[in-house]
Amino acid sequence: MHEELRAALAGLLDGLPPKQAAQAVDRLITNYRGNTPTDAPVLRDRADVAAYAAYRMPATFEAVRAALTAFAAQVPDWSPATHVDIGGGTGAATWATAATWEGHHSTVLDWAQPALDLGRELAAKAVPDSTWKRQTIGEGLTVPDGTDLVTVSYVLGELRPEDRRAVVAAAAAARAVVLIEPGTPDGYLRIREARTQLIEAGLRIVAPCPHGDTCPIVPGEDWCHFSARVSRSSLHRQVKGGSLPYEDEKFSYVAATTLDATPVPARVVRKPQLRKGQVLLDLCTAHESLQRTTVTKRQGTHYRTARDTSWGDPWPQD
Repeated sequence: MHEELRAALAGLLDGLPPKQAAQAVDRLITNYRGNTPTDAPVLRDRADVAAYAAYRMPATFEAVRAALTAFAAQVPDWSPATHVDIGGGTGAATWATAATWEGHHSTVLDWAQPALDLGRELAAKAVPDSTWKRQTIGEGLTVPDGTDLVTVSYVLGELRPEDRRAVVAAAAAARAVVLIEPGTPDGYLRIREARTQLIEAGLRIVAPCPHGDTCPIVPGEDWCHFSARVSRSSLHRQVKGGSLPYEDEKFSYVAATTLDATPVPARVVRKPQLRKGQVLLDLCTAHESLQRTTVTKRQGTHYRTARDTSWGDPWPQD
């Protein structure tokens, strides 16, 4: 799906003046960072939407795919038949869902018609079993009864607090919910708040947390986030002004469900530190605590496993 998305995006900025694209990107960066909660669509016209898709879709796709993969690992015998992407814009989360499971129907809800139009256009061949529907994102929002999966990615930071709560409440009616926000302190706080709301609605936290109790992180001192590697196409580098062939997208997320699923025993919450003959792992554990574990070469297979472990991976507790 990554290559198909890249191909779909390839001709997106043809004919769009570079200055206009750059201005749209600058404004979108401000909204993406969550500084301007609003009750109106962020994407206003075709230029906005084209710039957004080229600027954000590859990174959003990889972040959402990483979160969905972590969730799917805990429900290996389940796949959704129906998926609703709230505030889905041009559909990056719908592409990520199609990269994770097959045989489902996706419905993308967004209040910006230009985003829906472009999303439908991009997905026509690769994600044909999808519906694109204009919908106010906020109070009054509902999802159809029996919906299997709801995704909400990079949306909560654009909303006023009351609309944010309404969106999470609507999502909580599904069998499974995956919420993704930027991996910033503010993005983490929005995920933390939504996590509490999902637990109060009766859902079980499955990922990334190894438990459904209080998050052990002290707000203001640290934040929970992860990283996804994004390959940059020439189009992506042109829009973002970068020179490296890749970038690392930082994101925070939570996955919750009514399904019979057990969280992992522990999860690596920082990039592992490789030292001579040892690996240092920062873990969030099922005992509501953060701890550092040192795995040494003397531990044989355990050590080799630790060397191959990445930030965000599960870790078996002793």
